[in-house]
Amino acid sequence: MKTRVLGKTGFEVSEVSLGTWQVGGGWGATFDMEEAVRTVETALDQGVTFVDTADVYGNGDSERAVAEALRRRGLLGGDRVHFATKCGRRLRPHVADGYTREALTGFVEDSLRNMGVEALDLVQLHCPPTDVYYRPEVFAAMDDLVKQGKIRHYGVSVERVEEALKAIEFPRVATVQIIYNMFRQRPAERFFTEAAARNVGIIVRVPLASGLLTGKMRRDTVFAAGDHRFFNREGASFDRGETFSGVDYETGLRAVEALREMFPDTAGGPTLAQTALRWILMEPAVSCVIPGASRESQARDNAAASELPALTAEQMAAVREVYDKYIRAWVHPCW
Repeated sequence: MKTRVLGKTGFEVSEVSLGTWQVGGGWGATFDMEEAVRTVETALDQGVTFVDTADVYGNGDSERAVAEALRRRGLLGGDRVHFATKCGRRLRPHVADGYTREALTGFVEDSLRNMGVEALDLVQLHCPPTDVYYRPEVFAAMDDLVKQGKIRHYGVSVERVEEALKAIEFPRVATVQIIYNMFRQRPAERFFTEAAARNVGIIVRVPLASGLLTGKMRRDTVFAAGDHRFFNREGASFDRGETFSGVDYETGLRAVEALREMFPDTAGGPTLAQTALRWILMEPAVSCVIPGASRESQARDNAAASELPALTAEQMAAVREVYDKYIRAWVHPCW
């Protein structure tokens, strides 16, 4: 597993790390602590040294599962493996005025209890309303949580490029988590350059467009009622761009078919999902990509993407052509 430095944190992290949204819920499956812990442990066995979670994933279940996996391996609270969590989405209603010093402190203290540590490695504001990025007092509150020793570093998780560009104007923002994949290419146009110039770490989420880029979905695929791919396609519960990267499902399937012609599954060769992860890692500004895994085999397959050879210039150009033909009009102006 290759590693990269996560911006101002100085953490050396696996370029393929682990996201745990699927571990905590929102994908239609019943939470199973032991299975969740085994999935995290399997990722660690593959060389993963960075795990991303959030307080809202399973109302703390994901945080507790990550902590338990690290504890069993003797890694919790050390410097060999780092973790990030997020806060803010538990606000009801989720509005900018809710991002008070008191609320943020409370969320951080809850996460400290969930994970059983004295300090959190990295805390990210969890896709707050755009107005939050124009409130210096929010970032001052995060600065104070660092001074108090409750968190080591902080960053933001964003929906839109414009939010990312605004966030990195605050000098102590160490990382930005953003959606970037074959179906969401706009961050590479300007944001990556600006982030690199400020030594801001980039954590890439939704790398497989909610599973579209696995190539395993069909028009008749059925999603459980509790799966965001069933209930949030139009943004009924949270930003539409989180589900299939904002791409219309049928359009996404057509684009995937075009990609499969370029990257056919062959015996012993990489899957489309692994190629999609390797495509992201072609961008040097990316610190790590955090694909999710709901079972151990997925964690192993994801980690293997780090060892794939670089894509050729011709392959990169072909991916761009698919994006321009099928996807650009859907997502580029929106996120």
